[in-house]
Amino acid sequence: MPTTDPLDLTAKLVRCPSVTPDEGGALVLLQDLLEDAGFACTRVDRGGISNLLARWGEKGHAKTFGFNGHTDVVPVGNPEDWSADPFGAEIRDGFLYGRGATDMKSGVAAFAAAAVDFVRDTPPEGAVILAITGDEEGDAEHGTAALLDHMKAEGERMSVCLVGEPTCPDRMGEMIKIGRRGSLSAWITVTGVQGHSAYPHRAKNPLPAMARLMDRLASHKLDRGTAHFDASTLAVVTIDTGNPATNVIPAQSRATVNIRFNDAHSGAVLTDWLHAEADAVAEAFDVKIALKVKISGESFLTPPGPLSDLVTRAVAAETGVTPELSTTGGTSDARFVKDHCPVVEFGLVGRTMHQVDERVAVEQVHQLKSIYSRILREYFA
Repeated sequence: MPTTDPLDLTAKLVRCPSVTPDEGGALVLLQDLLEDAGFACTRVDRGGISNLLARWGEKGHAKTFGFNGHTDVVPVGNPEDWSADPFGAEIRDGFLYGRGATDMKSGVAAFAAAAVDFVRDTPPEGAVILAITGDEEGDAEHGTAALLDHMKAEGERMSVCLVGEPTCPDRMGEMIKIGRRGSLSAWITVTGVQGHSAYPHRAKNPLPAMARLMDRLASHKLDRGTAHFDASTLAVVTIDTGNPATNVIPAQSRATVNIRFNDAHSGAVLTDWLHAEADAVAEAFDVKIALKVKISGESFLTPPGPLSDLVTRAVAAETGVTPELSTTGGTSDARFVKDHCPVVEFGLVGRTMHQVDERVAVEQVHQLKSIYSRILREYFA
């Protein structure tokens, strides 16, 4: 039986215009492929988001290997800035061009192709699950979270999971993600009393209070890092007052900060700290300070062990590179999976993801399928 070509599948997926939250035909394409290989497929659509759960083998089997990924992509920007059709999947000079080529339709194609060929050639004693979402690049409220909710309700369970996000900074095989930092954003509004700039004693200027608060937050050292994580960071991403007049003290000023935090903190503890800092400045300047906080994900770690060892061996065997175990980068859907089962991430070099002329090296797509195939063979050996 012929093998499944991951490059051809990547090209077909890139040609599906699945810009979040549009499905674009990508999940329909995958469902057809997987059902032909004997996978039981279920659409787990929720909140206007399309998701696909595919399982080969017995539901709830104690030895179930899972893959997780997404087919939605970010907008292309101005198509005229591209040297190729963003949804054309043009192959040129050893690269396949298109939105999602790197992040992460090639990853989905590689693990789908590996899974299809594996269960056809050497049906394992166990089960293989593919959990594929159309909502990773968006709010992510009804994507992988919806798939995991469905699995819990239906008695589906992955023993371990590999997320196929791009993980390698520059060279194929150099990095596996075994955890991720948490992410928290806070929207801050300082309210004083508007007045004439010639009579500042009759007003309550929110700007000195905002400046003091931003300085206190930005200059505070949250920690020095932990065993597997770099130091947590806080970035002031905007300060807005919108006052064009030079003779008016404004009534309000707004700012936003983003915190990327390691396993020394929780979102709740950091939220309490932000409120305490705001309360102290509000009292000192006699203004009101309101905070709105959103925790996008908590930090997590899958300690080095059997799963990361398995992936490391496969990567080293196929690339000749021994990967670093890392927790760097932003958030991913692994933050949801970690509450379900042990999870790590491994995928392609991600240098062009979200960029104009996003592209993937043809060689790497085939290499990634080989890595995922080796992982499956060894896991079920």
